Parts: sequence; structure tokens; C-alpha cells
Amino acid sequence: MFDLVIRHGTLIDGSGAPRRLADVAITAGRVAEIGSGLGRGREELDARGRVVAPGFIDTHTHDDLALLVEPDMACKISQGVTTCVCGNCGVSLAPLPEGDLPEPLNLLSTPGRPRLRRSSEFIDALRDTPAAVNSAPLLGHSSLRASVMSRTDRVATADEIAAMRALAQQALRAGFHGITTGTFYAAAAHATTQEVIDVCAPLTELGGVFATHMRDEGNDVIRSLDETATIARALGVQAIVSHHKVAGRPNHGRSRETLAHIAALQSSDGGALKLALDAYPYTAASTVLRADRVPISERTLITSCASQPEAVGRDAVELAREWGLSVDALVERLRPAGATYFMMSEADVERILQFADTMIGSDGIPGQPKPHPRLWGTFPRVLGHYCRERGLFSLETAVHKMTGLPARRFGLVDRGLIAPGMAADVTVFDADTVIDRATFDAPTQAAQGITHVVVNGHLAWRDGRVVTRAGRLLPRAE
Repeated sequence: MFDLVIRHGTLIDGSGAPRRLADVAITAGRVAEIGSGLGRGREELDARGRVVAPGFIDTHTHDDLALLVEPDMACKISQGVTTCVCGNCGVSLAPLPEGDLPEPLNLLSTPGRPRLRRSSEFIDALRDTPAAVNSAPLLGHSSLRASVMSRTDRVATADEIAAMRALAQQALRAGFHGITTGTFYAAAAHATTQEVIDVCAPLTELGGVFATHMRDEGNDVIRSLDETATIARALGVQAIVSHHKVAGRPNHGRSRETLAHIAALQSSDGGALKLALDAYPYTAASTVLRADRVPISERTLITSCASQPEAVGRDAVELAREWGLSVDALVERLRPAGATYFMMSEADVERILQFADTMIGSDGIPGQPKPHPRLWGTFPRVLGHYCRERGLFSLETAVHKMTGLPARRFGLVDRGLIAPGMAADVTVFDADTVIDRATFDAPTQAAQGITHVVVNGHLAWRDGRVVTRAGRLLPRAE
């Protein structure tokens, strides 16, 4: 007898192969058999009329702290997500020093909560505090800089680079899946290309991915892509361009140029350069409040501000006018604060989503009073709006972008596919009704159409609620 049998569903296995009718049997946390007329299960689920797919892998999250303090992870498992890759944009929960943190590291700062000074402490915490979803943590370069340097607004010395490299080596050996950078942000803007290569050098020996929020996603986006390629070649590892976009009204339409450039880089050196990207299905970005983002955006909404909570949900330009301030002065008054920027074109978003090597990542920021709706809506929005309604790609391709493709790129060897022997992470959804419901006005509404989620063989989401926390810290591929 199997532990769980999912019967009569339409199987989309994550490989990109055509759908087929099949039953899926699960035992001891793994897929045991696929076929018809399978034996009984201690628990059975009738998936007639619904799609049975691998659990979705959120390739780009800032869920480091949420995994520990909000372990139900309803914002993710309600979307069908079973694995979260955290620590992106150079920002990881460990190692972090005591004292004030530079932006954007302060996004992970919680008053009264002790800082995790060593990377191994975070790994231990993830292992000891199971969440409803799996985790694959990445190490933040900006977190390393803050841990080693007294001031991050300068170039690192040789000794500081050596100290960061040693910390990176320790983190990878402890179980981190790679290293991320955020040279767009002040905490790492002064880091040279060579610093990044030197700090990330342990990746070459120990393996793992290199993911980057590049220096520039606007006017100098091509130069930033070239820098990413330079780093990836030097390290010889898989590189991920985080939340690829062309930012700002002057750059609308340039995704044709950037995607052609990425394709050319992928084929350079005889295909030796391993380069992929992730994206979220929205025209609005969200990060810390910065004055230089406001003029190139159609609209800027304040998402968090501890000092003046009445500003949350307000348009920055309107608020500046109301308070008799310039935008620069408003930003200085509100910081530290978060904001959502309406700065991309719909045509660019669709073009990037359609690119063959684009994975799906939410890039949501938990814990904000009014977060970007991508925190709760990314994956159903791809399935419902962009796949079913807009017809950008087949359902098999949409699922592949969320499962098999990221599992391969991130080295998650037993995830991303429904096949015998694979870990039993499964999402069951109604392809005709699945859709996001989170909006900018009401951003924390759960999606509709995700009926059941299985994590490591356990039914974890059903009847619109979390029923089991069966997530694990995933091992790093050797």
C-alpha cells in the first residue's frame, strides 16, 4: 500500500513533455509509481479535471527571515510553491553584524531579534525549524561586506576581500547553495568586478550558483550583462541574472536588445558560459525607497515606513507635493522605507517571460505593511493571466519554467520533475480557474485554483489552509 495516491489527474511532469492522464503514487516522501490502476493508498486524492505538476520552485525570494518567523509560509504554499531560494540580491540573513545595517540589509533587520553572526547559525535554524516549504539558501555578498568592513561605501582592501572569501567558503561548506550580489545597492556599489570574483572564488572549488542583481537594469544594462558574463566565466559556474528587466520609461522596448545579447553570451565560448535569468510577471518593481527611481517611474507607492506609517500606500510624488517637499527631501524624511515602482512596459515583461531560459521568481518582500502583490500572486498569475489568457506559452512550458528548468539550473537534483524516485513535491491546480487575486490595493489575498500541495510526500495545503509543515533544508549538490 502506498502512502498517497493522486488519481485521475492530468500529469504535466515538469520536463516540458506533453501532458497525459496518469495516477501518481507516493511512498516515503518520493514518487513510487506513475501509471493507471495503481494499488491503494493510505490516503487518496481524486484530481479529476485538474493538473498534477511538480511543486513550484520560487527562484528569487527574500524569505530568509520569514522561513523562521512565519513557518506556515502561506504566501508561498498557497501559490503551489514548495521550494524557496532565499538570500538574493546580495542580502542574506547571515552573517550579519550587530549595529546599524546599510540598505538594503536593513530589510532583514527585526528589532529585538538577535543577529545571526555565522552562516552556520542560519543553516542550523532552517534545519531545526521546519517550514511548510523547502529552502535553498544563498549567501549575500552585501552581508559579507557588512560583516567584514566598518564602512561599505568604499572599495574593499585585500585583507577584507580575503576575510570575505574565507566566510564564503565556510558558508558553502555549511550548506549554502551559492552566492548572490546586489551591486545596484549602496552596500555593494563600490565593489569592483575583481572583488566579486575573488570573494566568490570558493564557488569554483565547492560548486553552487552565482546570482546577481546587476549594477544597472536601465541605461547601462548591456554593460551590466557583460560584467555578469565576465564574473561567470572567471568562476566557471552557473550564473543567474536576477529579475531581468529594462527599467525606466527611456528604456521601454530594450528587452529585444537585452535578450538578444543574453542569447549571444550563452552561445559564446562554444556554449561554455552557463547563463540564465529569472523574472516576475509584473510591470512594477519593489525595493528600498530611492529618489533616483521616482523620476523614471510612472508611479511610486510607499510600501513600508516605520517612522511615518501614514505614508504607507501613498504615491510618493503626491505625498511630496502635499507635504511641500521635493522628492529628494521626502525620501530622506521617510528612509528607511520600501517602495513599489511602476517602471517597466508590458511588452518587455511578456517578451522576457517568453525567453526560453527565463525562470519564475517572485522577489516579494515579506513583513511589509503593504507588499507588492507578487509576494502572494506570482505563480498563479503566470498560469492564469500570461499562459491561459494571454497565450504566451503552453501550460507545459509554463510549468517547466517553474519546476524542471530551475531545478536543473540550481542543481536541485531530486526536485522539479514528477518521475519515479524523485522527491514528492506536487501541486494540484485547476488550469481553467487558477489566477492571482492579490492586487496593489489588497496585496495579501491568496490565489484561487491551487487545490492541493504536497511537500516531501505530505499533504501540506488543502481546503485553503496549511495543514502540515513538511519542508526541509535542501542539500547542496556536490
